[in-house]
Amino acid sequence: MRRRIMKIIDKFSEKLSGLYRAISRYPMTVLFLLSAAVVNAIAISQDADYYRFLLTFAVGACLGFTLQAAWERFFDKIVYRLVMMGIGLILTIGYFLIVSQYTSTGWETSIRTSVAVFALAIAYVWVPVIKSTVTFNESFMAAFKAVFNSLLFSGVIFLGITLIITAIDLLLFRVPEKAYLQSLSIIMILFAPIYFLSLIPVYPGASDKIRSAEELEQQKEKIIKACACPKFVEVLISYIIIPLLAVYTVILVIYIAINITGKFWTDNRLEPMLVGFAIATILICILASRMENKFAELFRKTFPKILVPIVLFQIASSVLKTSDTGLTCGRYYVILFGIFAAASGILMSFLPVRKNGVIAALLIGLSMISIIPPIDAFTGSRINQEAMLRDVLIQNNMLQNDQIIPNASLSEEDKQVISNSMNYLVMMEYTNGISYLGKDYDPNEDFYHIFGFYQYEQNMYGKSSIYLALDQQSPISISDYDIFVMVSFYFQDDKEGPKVCDFEKAGKTYTLLKDTSTHPGTLRLSDEDGQELISVNLQDVFNYFDTTNGASNQINKGFLSVDQATVTQENDKVVFSLVAVNVNIDKSSMEQPYSGDFYVLIKIK
Repeated sequence: MRRRIMKIIDKFSEKLSGLYRAISRYPMTVLFLLSAAVVNAIAISQDADYYRFLLTFAVGACLGFTLQAAWERFFDKIVYRLVMMGIGLILTIGYFLIVSQYTSTGWETSIRTSVAVFALAIAYVWVPVIKSTVTFNESFMAAFKAVFNSLLFSGVIFLGITLIITAIDLLLFRVPEKAYLQSLSIIMILFAPIYFLSLIPVYPGASDKIRSAEELEQQKEKIIKACACPKFVEVLISYIIIPLLAVYTVILVIYIAINITGKFWTDNRLEPMLVGFAIATILICILASRMENKFAELFRKTFPKILVPIVLFQIASSVLKTSDTGLTCGRYYVILFGIFAAASGILMSFLPVRKNGVIAALLIGLSMISIIPPIDAFTGSRINQEAMLRDVLIQNNMLQNDQIIPNASLSEEDKQVISNSMNYLVMMEYTNGISYLGKDYDPNEDFYHIFGFYQYEQNMYGKSSIYLALDQQSPISISDYDIFVMVSFYFQDDKEGPKVCDFEKAGKTYTLLKDTSTHPGTLRLSDEDGQELISVNLQDVFNYFDTTNGASNQINKGFLSVDQATVTQENDKVVFSLVAVNVNIDKSSMEQPYSGDFYVLIKIK
């Protein structure tokens, strides 16, 4: 028992010493992580936005450990280490000055930063093994294991702290609700990254020449241990993941073969599946690079060759889609990743396994290209979308003297192009640079008045969908009607019965019935003798709001006025009006796409 306790203590001491070594090894990174944890704690307690500071500290932390890895590999003098830290600090300050110029931290800044951080993380794995006896495959395995270990330990620690806080809150005294968020912030921002770094060994570098033989032997043992593939991971990859990926590949190949002359080129659902397949193939090829079993060997020999044609089809499909939707930063990255995946497949097919570091260098290079003007994802997509918008406006004589002339009679195709371009330009906060939109353009308030029609939004299924709601502040005049009642139509079976209400006028009783035997339903008004006075088919009402005419888009009209939301039918006996409180037409649902709430106003003549 005593021996076990001593073992646990030794293990705990080893982990603590590992954390201490990581702190002394990466002082700049730890400083930025500590700053990020403090700022995030303040942001949580004050409900304030310090996002640009957090992004800056994230960039600084990544620069810190990547430059440290470069110093360990190529330099040994302390002065060079200080120079590396100075370069990292200057770059971090420069980044902060750049993001501080913007009034808000939008999608562009977030995506650029994420890509830069990703490139730095890949560089951290690749730089220490450039022209080294240790391969990129081994370094990647060490980082892969470190990520999962740090996440596991962080999750267990957070669970334990959560239970402790809950126990204190229930048994002793009230604990602020934000205590959970604060503890999660400290664990994920401070502990998890430092623990991850503590698991990364010091790889062979320039300082090896001043180390003793004993130190070099200890270093070698640590590298072998860190880079070794656990038996569990080898079994999981070789006998579970690879066979599953093989089946998935067969399904993709069959689908492509069947639909190569048809919907393959327009199916939006296939693009993320192909990207996911490419990511999985490349990752497994790297992780299985040193596995010596038939499944892994067969995978390394065949899958890179299968990857290339599939990815080339995906690139062609994505390029064709840009002719309809224009170039967005998302589509740019899909195409760029396709180029990377195709090149990786070719390289892995012909280069020896130990040369996989070339793939990392290629990925870093393409990542930098995507965020550095003038051929970056954002400059190119902005220019392309602005050009598409301007071309459609000019073709329809809507742009005169740098002013837009509203036009409701555009073709559905042109409306969709305008809507798609505006959706993207608004999302990326590019509208302020377009003079003919005016200053402070608000898509919810200004789109209809500027262009003369309601905005379309593409959904993931490529189906037309409509969502609208009544402006609740708009008054409804009911003085000309005899009855006012709300009626709802939803997907589920109606359990309320057919009768909506009875009402009287001039001594006669009238009954309003809701018939849901057919979707979306029918409203029927009858007199006390059971004679039907009027029948309103809700399909006609929903058709009134469905102005998409089969286009693949989504209309978001925002809040409607009472006049816009009112549909009236009448005959010689009754005036029957419906005011849409909210209407949903979801055409991705093939069986029951219609639902909504309506105010019903009836006047007996």
